[in-house]
This record gives sequence, structure tokens and C-alpha cells, in this order.
Amino acid sequence: MQLLNDMEIGVMFWAGRDPGETLGELKSLGVRCGQLGIPGDMPLEGAAAAWKQALADERFTVVTVFAAYAGESYADIPTVARTVGFVPPATRGERELRTLAVSDFAAELGVPSIATHIGFVPEDRLSADYIAVREVVRRICDRAARHGQTFALETGQESAAALLDFLQSTRRENLRVNFDPANMILYGTGDPIAALDILAPHVVTVHVKDGDWPPKDSPGALGDEKALGQGSVGMARFLAKLKEIGYKGPLTIEREAHDPAKRLRDIRMGVSLLERLMT
Repeated sequence: MQLLNDMEIGVMFWAGRDPGETLGELKSLGVRCGQLGIPGDMPLEGAAAAWKQALADERFTVVTVFAAYAGESYADIPTVARTVGFVPPATRGERELRTLAVSDFAAELGVPSIATHIGFVPEDRLSADYIAVREVVRRICDRAARHGQTFALETGQESAAALLDFLQSTRRENLRVNFDPANMILYGTGDPIAALDILAPHVVTVHVKDGDWPPKDSPGALGDEKALGQGSVGMARFLAKLKEIGYKGPLTIEREAHDPAKRLRDIRMGVSLLERLMT
């Protein structure tokens, strides 16, 4: 893996296609690093060898391997609460095993961090679900630590204060945060700049993503994700706050548009926007 510059621009991307083809497409955007997402239904056996070779051939650096899970849906907030992460009891065990496997996969690639959405953590520390989710996270942290990895929880589905409380309750030094400013807005959980102040000591990676707040007349709806610079985050103030807290990791652009052509076009515009803002 090559050394990266401070706050180097990268892209969140997903496995599933030929690794060489995927990395070639990313490099055409002018980036040389990113976060690799692993779909929940993707077979992992033998996959690491192909990705390791492609990353070496293309001189591309993966900074985080992100675990997703079969059966998750982000249709609206109630659906997220019901289906995402480690909170649903029926899928908790299999998702823990999947995350351990993703940690092993990342270790084969030499990637120093794994990440995921753990879902809406209950606010009551004494509830059975809170305790169960915390124990799952502790076990994953312990596996990640054996690989020299951090385990990052993505922001958005709870307030910054609630996430900080969970981090402190879990008591694992390698448990960190993948900070996504747009998610704070999309879920209506708080101003992302204020949230970054609260979580700053725990942030290991960030997503650079934009979006608008949920509509007030549609309870349970998520806000709309937008191309960078077209939503409510305020990219200039987000970058300024990252510099203020001393963040030096990659700026990983995430764009979730379903149309692949639109997604690539918006990412390319996002790269240009960040380059202008960083000069």
C-alpha cells in the first residue's frame, strides 16, 4: 500500500465486479485510495487474493473495508431500525460472524480498519438489546485488534452524544468512528459540525457526502442525499472543521445514486469541488 497525502481525496466503492475493472474506473476519476464495501451476499472465499493482486497492480490503497449485511434496507427510518446492523435479534449472530469474516478479509489485504452501520442502538444501557449489541461490538473489536485494525462505527442513526456514550460504554481502545456528516442530516440526528466537535477524538475516517434534512410533513422519512455542494452540509465549513480538529486521513467521497452513470458523474464533480476547496 502506498503512502497517502494528508486529507487525500478518495472514493467509497463496492466489490462485486472484476477488481481490476473497478479500480481502473476509480483511477479514471483521479483518485488512488478509497473504502471498499463488501455486500452482504458476496462470497468471501478466495476473494481476498484477487483484490490483493489488483490493488498491487493498480497501486491503489484501501483504507477501510466496510461490511454490509443481507436483508438490510434503508427505505425509511422505521425500516432502518428494523433491518440494519446488529440491533435486529434474528440476524445478530450471523452478522457478527460475517463481520469477523470481513475483518479476516481486510487483514489479508493489509487494510488497517473495518467499519459498519450497527443500527439504532437503544438509549437504555440496561436494555437486553443494548447489552447484546455492545457485546457483539466488543468481540469484533477483539478480533480486529488481533489484526492490528480499528473497528469504526458510522455516524447518523443516533445523536453524537448517544454514540459517544456507546463508545465509552464498550471500552475498547480500537473502537472508532467513521464520520459521515450527511447521515446526521439525513436521519435528523443533529448538526454535523457540532457532532464532529463531540466525536473528534474518536474519528479515524470520514465520508464526504451531502444531503438535505428529512421533510417535516413526512414522519419517518429520510432526507435526500445530494451531490457534493448541493445539500445542507456545507462542504467548506466541514473541511475547515476537519482541519481544526487535526484530522489528516482521507476524504472519502460517498455517492449512493442508483444510476451508475450519474454516480460517476457526481463523484467526478465532487473530486473537482474538493480540489478547489482544498487549495
